[in-house]
Amino acid sequence: MISTILLTMTLADPTTYLLPVAVELQKAWPANRTVNVVCHGHSVPAGYAQTPKVDTFNAYPHLLHLHLKERFPKAVINVIVTAIGGENSVQGAQRFDADVLSLRPDVVTIDYALNDRSVPLEQTKKAWTEMVEKAKAKAKAKGIKVILLTPSPDLNANILSPNDPLAQHAEQVRAIANEEGVGLADTYARFQELAQSGKKLEPYMAQSNHPNRAGHDVIVSLLLPWFFDPKP
Repeated sequence: MISTILLTMTLADPTTYLLPVAVELQKAWPANRTVNVVCHGHSVPAGYAQTPKVDTFNAYPHLLHLHLKERFPKAVINVIVTAIGGENSVQGAQRFDADVLSLRPDVVTIDYALNDRSVPLEQTKKAWTEMVEKAKAKAKAKGIKVILLTPSPDLNANILSPNDPLAQHAEQVRAIANEEGVGLADTYARFQELAQSGKKLEPYMAQSNHPNRAGHDVIVSLLLPWFFDPKP
């Protein structure tokens, strides 16, 4: 069996972390307001399928939007994609203020680990931590919540090896979520479980490093529990 790090220290509690957001999503006119969810990252949240095709409506930001509207029919929700294909977290951190925080998000998702393999771990940790801490610094005024995503698969990587660079970046994302007390959607662990059970990952992929609709469905299934309905 593949073991994953046990996150018990400060990782956000999925049953309470987004409670302020869930409360806002439940409100009806005229008491409600627009709730902004910003999906920051690389080609996967940008919706790239078989490059250069961008399959926006089968990518997890759009699917998340659909599911949230089903769960919260009275809410006004924007799911905004600030992702850029080919970008890594160091580049994403450089534009975080201008492109993400300027949108006054309630929730930010960050998804860069797939492309971070070209950058030393210590540099990517600094970039991820900087983005998380900038969002948290706004929390007193705006209440920005953060959900980090471990990487979706690359068929050229060995998803069953803890020594694969993608696994190392996944572990680092888990550690940052734990250290910073923010949310985590552990995409990599879920695909590891699928591979460990004997399932081929090709049916989840549009190309070697981009998920198709089935792959994005897996990702959104990990994000949705954070957006719980607080009704008893």
